Amino acid sequence: QVQLVESGGGLVQAGGSLRLSCAASGSILSIDAMTWYRQAPGNQRELVAGIDSGGSTNYADSVKGRFTISRDTVKKTAYLQMSGLKPEDTAVYYCNAIITSSIIQSRTTRSYWGQGTQVTVSS
Repeated sequence: QVQLVESGGGLVQAGGSLRLSCAASGSILSIDAMTWYRQAPGNQRELVAGIDSGGSTNYADSVKGRFTISRDTVKKTAYLQMSGLKPEDTAVYYCNAIITSSIIQSRTTRSYWGQGTQVTVSS
């Protein structure tokens, strides 16, 4: 069984920094793209940043220059370094990963979501 677990959220003042982690575990053969999304109350879930298996990254315009996504292939973990945080960054942050897993000698590729971690930025 594959799981994604986010950590690192919390309360921070405007201008501060946080680093989120997303750790994958289970019978994993490979991980393709890993992506961070966020959802603020009353808003739709939106893409924040993504990184593919080759290390190519993409960012939402609202976080470019402030957030950095990275991944550790050995640890099966993605990170989101957030700096220059603003109150409008307040949201629940979710990790998504495209994972190929091995279940009873069969290979399955699907999208997995973590449970989310709350980030609150005070003004």
